[in-house]
Amino acid sequence: MQDLDRNDIDMLLQAVGELLEAEGEHIGIVVVGGASLNLLGLVPRTTQDVDVIASVRPAEDPAVSVLEQPDPLPEPLTRAIATVARDFDLSQDWMNTEIAAQWLQGLPPTLPKDITWKTYGALRVGLAGRQTLITLKLFAAADRGPTSVHYQDLVRLQPANEELEEAALWVRTQDASKDFATFVDQVIERVRRDRA
Repeated sequence: MQDLDRNDIDMLLQAVGELLEAEGEHIGIVVVGGASLNLLGLVPRTTQDVDVIASVRPAEDPAVSVLEQPDPLPEPLTRAIATVARDFDLSQDWMNTEIAAQWLQGLPPTLPKDITWKTYGALRVGLAGRQTLITLKLFAAADRGPTSVHYQDLVRLQPANEELEEAALWVRTQDASKDFATFVDQVIERVRRDRA
């Protein structure tokens, strides 16, 4: 897979949006992970994909966005993703919905109000914000350990103690085992040491 930086991600999303515009389609998605960290300027690092956690259903009030499970992505978007993959020599899953499995357990409660919107042609992209990213990164770090990119991202976000505690409230609900709650506490303690 190809490493994508902020400029690459911007360019690829713009290409998708232009293809959708040519078809007269308007589609909204919400992304998390490295793409969101980059586009918000929170953590400048490369990523290998764009993680789509939600589709956006337009509401009667244009200021309101209703988040939905993104699987399957709308057919026009799937076609545009495949065309961009071909044209830019990318993996077919450069934009994917693997993270959408989180809908089964529930999304971080901060997500709906913690979104920054960007428009790329006919593609409206919601970028999950800082508190949601801290929450998801804490969850992934507790699951995958301190050598993972998720842990590194969490440290780079420099979360305050209050942000970590708020995130932990949701993260602990994702696995009922006593061991998992201990892992979450260990990650928080390690972040407090390493962020300095």
